[in-house]
Amino acid sequence: MAILVLGLGNDLLGDDRIGLLAARALRDLLQGQKGVEIVESAGSGLALLDLMAGYERAIVIDAIQTGQVPPGTILEWTVREPLPVRAPSPHATGLPELLAVARALRIPFPEEIRIYAVEVADASTFGGELTPAVRQALPELVRRIRSQLQAWQAAPEGTQGAALRSRGAKIR
Repeated sequence: MAILVLGLGNDLLGDDRIGLLAARALRDLLQGQKGVEIVESAGSGLALLDLMAGYERAIVIDAIQTGQVPPGTILEWTVREPLPVRAPSPHATGLPELLAVARALRIPFPEEIRIYAVEVADASTFGGELTPAVRQALPELVRRIRSQLQAWQAAPEGTQGAALRSRGAKIR
């Protein structure tokens, strides 16, 4: 099974780099593990289509700023179906829209995309340091993603989807 772990962010924007740091930590933990590719990107929108094409499963790690939960909160959800909404512009394409484009163009795209997002305090100030709450979330974030990878790899072929469908969105 080909699994992509995609860490998103910008090393120059404080908390926004959490996805990149998690990807680097996972790369160190999983060195040489078959079937898992770890990629870092500052891209967004349609640029992610090429990065994600050809994988069966994907984990996307990113910063999020909802203002509805405390900084450092890890949010998880799964994207399987395109949503019947449109992005405000082609430059603001999200994963549901990417999934719809991939299906329309018959591009092989992950059947299941698991999102791990950390609520951040500041994703726009230049500087490389994470805020304390986000820094404290990093080990737990890495642990959860590693656990998800192990579950996907241990599940018999064809059962991974059922396990994820039973989970839905979680805030922890």
